[in-house]
Amino acid sequence: MSENSMEHINKKEIGINNVPTEKLPDLPPKPFLTQLQGFWVTFSAMFKKVNTVQYPEVKEPTAPRFHGRHQLNRHPDGLEKCIGCELCAWACPADAILVEGADNTDEHRMSPGERYGEVYQINYLRCIFCGLCIEACPTRALTMTNEYELADETRGKLIFEKADLLAPLRQGMLMPPHPMYPDMDDTNYYKGEVPGAHPSQSPGGGNA
Repeated sequence: MSENSMEHINKKEIGINNVPTEKLPDLPPKPFLTQLQGFWVTFSAMFKKVNTVQYPEVKEPTAPRFHGRHQLNRHPDGLEKCIGCELCAWACPADAILVEGADNTDEHRMSPGERYGEVYQINYLRCIFCGLCIEACPTRALTMTNEYELADETRGKLIFEKADLLAPLRQGMLMPPHPMYPDMDDTNYYKGEVPGAHPSQSPGGGNA
């Protein structure tokens, strides 16, 4: 850059003392009754009964949409909903989620479709429970429960693995790997059209 250009830039620079300022007018105080209205919320809260419970023997119920510990959900036949897309990890502002996907095969099928989450970790030392991972999940595989008691003795125990996050098997569900529901593909699963485990996939059917 030439000396003329630098000199031209320096001439245009404005120091903090050269910025025009304007003095704000001195407003008179609000009337006394108006000030009392501002303090009404504080005064009314002072006389409310304090909600005290004998925790942990007595626990207050959480709100319906409380953001607690995460859960990896399953389809009605037991296959995992997580497809290992890693969108939840990308959406996490605290970098608390680690996902590593793997391919499904006919001999080893963990979820409908092509892929599943082979590794899934949530670091609750970092998680801020914002819920952005839930919004990013395309298959509704990840939701948040009402569980909030996450304290532990060591830091390592607050890094939850996939086995810690998976939902338990309900009646009619089978532990994967196992085939998909007959005559249905991954689209049927994502639409919620799978009623449950097929009789051929039951423990007595021989295809579990």
